[in-house]
Amino acid sequence: MRAVVFQGPYQVSVETVPDPSIEDPGDVIVQVEAAAVCGSDLWTYRGQAAVAPGARIGHEFLGRVVETGSQVTGPDVGDWVVAPFRYSDGECSYCREGLSSSCLDGGFWSREVVDAGQGELVRVPHASATLVKLSSDGSAPSAERIPDLLALADVMPTGLHGVRNADVQAGDTVIIVGDGAVGQCAIIAARMIGADRVIVLGGAHSDREEMARANGADEFVSLRGDDAVAAVRELTSGELAKQVVECVGSSGSFDTALSLVRAGGSLGYVGLPHGIKVDLAAVFGRNISISGGICPARDYLPELLRLVSSDELYPGIVFSYFGTLDNAPEAYRQMDRRETVKALLWPSNPVTSR
Repeated sequence: MRAVVFQGPYQVSVETVPDPSIEDPGDVIVQVEAAAVCGSDLWTYRGQAAVAPGARIGHEFLGRVVETGSQVTGPDVGDWVVAPFRYSDGECSYCREGLSSSCLDGGFWSREVVDAGQGELVRVPHASATLVKLSSDGSAPSAERIPDLLALADVMPTGLHGVRNADVQAGDTVIIVGDGAVGQCAIIAARMIGADRVIVLGGAHSDREEMARANGADEFVSLRGDDAVAAVRELTSGELAKQVVECVGSSGSFDTALSLVRAGGSLGYVGLPHGIKVDLAAVFGRNISISGGICPARDYLPELLRLVSSDELYPGIVFSYFGTLDNAPEAYRQMDRRETVKALLWPSNPVTSR
């Protein structure tokens, strides 16, 4: 089969690699019909993650089951499914508590499992607990709905996770730090919950501001650090916000997010952290609650799938680049340079945005 392979900093290529096979009775093999490039993949792409050259890459995919192990109770061969970005057994204490991302026997694509999402086939462990059918009968979705469904593998659950960890309630003013795909999904989630006002901090990119406003942002601030805090104070008459969602993971974005939380407020963080150091004395003095971490995407999937299936949720809007697997190097280049928000890769025959 063919798959995207990390070759070193700023280098990915599409290579022929061994086909996966059933290794455990609970495995299935999924033929990938659509995959995505995630903002967190860029840490690997830039050589900033502990990933060795030669590793597969990608953790967002949906597709069709083509083979099942002897102990798989569902899905069946032919079913269309979406995979959360981490597999889980559905049985351990964490899974039973709704924290599948901490599953004691779980893992990540391209780490515990050699295969990754940006390829033609993937072996999925604990398939009965991990995979979610895209419809009750497992039938194929329309091409137009695939972007919305693919967003459920990671970015939409992660955006919602950040909003819920920030304790956003109907009528609240929310500040979202980050204008990438997770930040965009956090905007959608905040509006879904009923936030009254959404302020977004992002870069000086008109396409991202346009997308943010289309998703429900009221104001878009293209400033950083103290300048961003001053601009938000002006927008909120000095109040800042009780609910802030951090969707980037850099030390600068996290510091800015903390500065935007008013006393007694909450910071929900879902950006993959790099080099962050928290001044607990400052947090202590302002009675700020910090909550978040890696999203248990599998636990959010049923709720979000119902909303997409009933035409109440359209998170596929975050995709702004569409290509084939062969276009992966260009997709990574554009995402790294912030020329596109998020890339969708088809195995063949690219489909343009809705």
